[in-house]
Amino acid sequence: MHKIPVTVITGFLGAGKTTLVRHLLQNNQGRRIAVLVNEFGEIGIDGELLRSCQVCDEDEDPNRNILELTNGCLCCTVQEEFLPTMQELLKRRDRIDSILIETSGLALPKPLVQAFRWPEIRTGATVDGVVTVVDCEALANGQFVGDLEALEAQRQADDSLEHETPIEELFEDQLACADLVLLTKSDCVDAEARSKVQQWLQQAVPTGVKIVPCQQGQINPDVLLGFNAAVEDNLDSRPSHHDTEEEHEHDDNINSVHLVLDRAFEPSELVGRLENLVQQQEIYRIKGFVSVPNKAMRLVLQGVGKRFDYFYDRPWQPSETRQTKLVLIGEALDEQQVQAALAE
Repeated sequence: MHKIPVTVITGFLGAGKTTLVRHLLQNNQGRRIAVLVNEFGEIGIDGELLRSCQVCDEDEDPNRNILELTNGCLCCTVQEEFLPTMQELLKRRDRIDSILIETSGLALPKPLVQAFRWPEIRTGATVDGVVTVVDCEALANGQFVGDLEALEAQRQADDSLEHETPIEELFEDQLACADLVLLTKSDCVDAEARSKVQQWLQQAVPTGVKIVPCQQGQINPDVLLGFNAAVEDNLDSRPSHHDTEEEHEHDDNINSVHLVLDRAFEPSELVGRLENLVQQQEIYRIKGFVSVPNKAMRLVLQGVGKRFDYFYDRPWQPSETRQTKLVLIGEALDEQQVQAALAE
């Protein structure tokens, strides 16, 4: 039988990967797509968002279509969960046209692609392409990678970049592995800033890799699928900062705090508390579901740096317990301080 093409969706925290996957599922043009969602937090919020798209057949258990890996990023759990998960998918390959893997924002794509060299997977699946999602507004504001002009000057002066942070290494590795870069939130910056970001990105990605603007994940599936790149056979052309390491280890200081609160919040009040927390601790990403007083709808809240967005996605189900569930991801987060800030 033919190999199932696998598209890896990678990108930094809050860049818009889940929105992209959701849109692709809702506009699949008849393709039968299986999704692996790798969620850093234990609550599995991204997987719940995808399931709420209601794109699965009514007579099929949605949990069989959306396969969540919740024990950390894929490059760490790959030998524990990834192999059996892929083996189960390969048993159903007569009913699957393609597979999407949405990596954690903290995952390096290359170790994942290397797993497709394993004999148990290689005969049944191939990495069709790697799509890296990049937040234009964050880059324009110098978040995560610092000032763009200063970083470019540093590149020119020192090819080894010995002083770059783990976050910068992660970002560069995601770009170096890309077959396509999707530039999200470019409508949030002016034309000059957008042009500067695109020029910098074009120098950072491999030769020939296109940078395509994308708003709210809305892009034709034909742009994302069908690269036929067989990425696992061409990894030497995709350099990584970790190529010389025998085993990749994440920064031990990066952790997540998971909150399940039996209380409701007014959105503005909750965002105010979280904004104060962001000033007190090194928080990269906040996301979750919020119970709002006297509202029948569930609120989805997402935060990147100092920027917060929220929207109502669907009514609370009668069988659900109305709770506020949040995941905060950052560096050396103090769980007690986070709990205290939201429990008052």
